[in-house]
Amino acid sequence: MDGFWYFIADFFEGIFKAVPFIGLWFNKMMIVIGFIAFFLWLSYMSKQKEEQKFD
Repeated sequence: MDGFWYFIADFFEGIFKAVPFIGLWFNKMMIVIGFIAFFLWLSYMSKQKEEQKFD
């Protein structure tokens, strides 16, 4: 199980080392991906049309 977490840590360390070379484009790309994911989630939830019951 430790190998899995070390893999994730190495992966993100590699990304963060590359970020200064990319500059602000990385931040803008992450914002765009976040907005796209948000609107996809909204459209998915609107298609479900199931009401949640609050007790």
